[in-house]
Amino acid sequence: MTFDLLFSTASTAALCGWLALALLPRWPWLIASLRFGLIGGLSLAYAVLILVFFFRIDGGGFGSIGQVRAIFTSDAGLLAGWIHYLAFDLFIGCWIAQEADRRGYNRLLQVPILLATFMFGPLGLLMFYLIAAADRALTSRKA
Repeated sequence: MTFDLLFSTASTAALCGWLALALLPRWPWLIASLRFGLIGGLSLAYAVLILVFFFRIDGGGFGSIGQVRAIFTSDAGLLAGWIHYLAFDLFIGCWIAQEADRRGYNRLLQVPILLATFMFGPLGLLMFYLIAAADRALTSRKA
């Protein structure tokens, strides 16, 4: 499998996972299949890429921005980084969705948060934190 094909496959699979998370009922088996199937599969692909290629990347490492840049100049390093984003962002999206459901947040409120998490990771998480904090503040004022 080429890096391009793996990139396309991982991206398409993650997009399908996000669509399922946003649009389908949150059945326990759906969340489990996302977490242990899709996210687990992405994590496995990441682990293989890192274990096989990481120590072969000249000048790569995490000690400086130059070393991180060197990782991303390699197709294997760039693909591993991309899959890392896909897996972690979807994991956080699952957590946000379940927590939002637990708090009784309407799906129309959840979708922009999930979209921001899908596109920009921590920005979506920050949105969720801010909405949850505002909700707590408003709820405590009413009590």
